[in-house]
Amino acid sequence: MQLCFALYGASNRVIRLYRTLLAPLGLTYPQYLVMLALWETAPRSVGELGQALDLDSGTLTPLLKRLEAQGLVVRTRDPRDERRVIISLTDQGAALREKAQPIPGEVICRLGGDLGELGALREALGALQQRLDAAQTPTKTSGS
Repeated sequence: MQLCFALYGASNRVIRLYRTLLAPLGLTYPQYLVMLALWETAPRSVGELGQALDLDSGTLTPLLKRLEAQGLVVRTRDPRDERRVIISLTDQGAALREKAQPIPGEVICRLGGDLGELGALREALGALQQRLDAAQTPTKTSGS
């Protein structure tokens, strides 16, 4: 089996698992990732959020607009630099954190609960991301 098939299949299954758990909160999986980043540090600029989530602003902006329409975040222009958009949690968005608190534990439980194995998998995936980033960085050839 190709590595790409295994990664794609695992990713789809993880998203389906989260979708089931997030439905009562009214969040999609990508929206949940944005909220996790904001619960960790808010306010943040769109650029900072994109960097934290590895998403470009073209993908992030529609997510933020939907979260704003749900009353979970507010987008404002940075008064020091009008080009920057700052994302802040509303009271409702901050309160949602408590409702989302059980989700990571539930995911671990449904995956079998072996924290050591899941931690090793997370580390391996992080290392794979770094190797993929390095593989996509252009290297200089001897003629340049």
